[in-house]
Amino acid sequence: MDSFKPFDCPFDKVFPSELLRDDLYFMKLAYNQAIRAWKLGEVPIGAVIEHKGEVIGQGHNLVEGLKDPTAHAEMIAVTQASSRIGDWRMNEATIYVTKEPCPMCSGMMIMARFGRVVYAFSDPKMGGMGGAYNVNDLEKSNHRTEVVSGIYKKECRELVQAFFKIKRALKENS
Repeated sequence: MDSFKPFDCPFDKVFPSELLRDDLYFMKLAYNQAIRAWKLGEVPIGAVIEHKGEVIGQGHNLVEGLKDPTAHAEMIAVTQASSRIGDWRMNEATIYVTKEPCPMCSGMMIMARFGRVVYAFSDPKMGGMGGAYNVNDLEKSNHRTEVVSGIYKKECRELVQAFFKIKRALKENS
C-alpha cells in the first residue's frame, strides 16, 4: 500500500483582488485550497462554492488523511455550504474546482442542483463533466447545470502535474 507523506510545495498562494468577484477570483480561492491539500500530502485539488457573491463552502482533498475515498474537495465544500445555507439545493450557487470533477463528484453536483459548475482543466481519464464522459448529459436526469471550463487552467494544471512529478521522483529515490 502506498503511504502518503507530505512534501514541500513549491507553489505560493495567490491573493486575488476583492474588488472583482468574478470566476477568476473564486477559482484563485479554489487554487489556494489546492495548495493546502498539497501541504498535507493530498492530491492538490481545491473547491470553493459561491452563493450571491459570498463563499459559503470551501475544501480540499482529504482522502489520504481521513482514509476516506469520498473526502474529495467538492464533497467537503458542499457539506459545508449546505450546512451554511440550511438547504441541500444549490440552485443559486456556483462551485469552482481546480480540476474537472470525478464521476462521484459530478453526480453529487447534479443531485445538489448546482446552478453552475466551473472547473480549471479537463480530466480525460476520470472527468465526469465532459472529459471522459458527461454526467450532465444523462438523458433522464431531472437537472442540468451550466458548465464552464478553462478558468485559471494553466496554473491549476501545472500544480497537479508538478505534484505527481515530484511524488514519482521521491518514490523512485526512496
